[in-house]
Amino acid sequence: MSNEQFYHFEDDRSIPNNPRLPLIVYPGAFKENPESIEGAFNKNGWTNSWVDGVFDYHHYHSNTHEVLGVRSGSATIQFGGEQGKALQVSAGDVAVLPAGTGHKLLDSTDDFQVVGAYPGGAEPDKKLGKPEERPDVLEAILDAPLPEKDPVYGNDGPLLTNWT
Repeated sequence: MSNEQFYHFEDDRSIPNNPRLPLIVYPGAFKENPESIEGAFNKNGWTNSWVDGVFDYHHYHSNTHEVLGVRSGSATIQFGGEQGKALQVSAGDVAVLPAGTGHKLLDSTDDFQVVGAYPGGAEPDKKLGKPEERPDVLEAILDAPLPEKDPVYGNDGPLLTNWT
């Protein structure tokens, strides 16, 4: 727990992002054992998990936070909408997205897979940044409950000290 990266993204009028909480990236958190990602997330209360890729269009979830752990391969993912940041991720890396954070796959290796999960097993909505979504999502983003545990480190970890 020393090389985490924090990113704040502004509302770009399409993708709202999160006005209070940063995206947190944990490079190499599961580098030694990427197959253990899903079990660790679930043990720490981040459930309703799935294994797949990332959509190749901007989207976000207004009602819940999300964790993505790279199980295999590597990719470039755009976080924060068109004005956001393209980050390289590879097997073992984890990104914790606060509610409202846009994400889109730009490119990936053929074997790229992520494990996704949500605090408390929340059922995520999927928003695309359409104007008609705006009034409801801004409030929903602020109302998304803070997780009880860090998805990687449990009762400790950067999420608990940086998301307040």
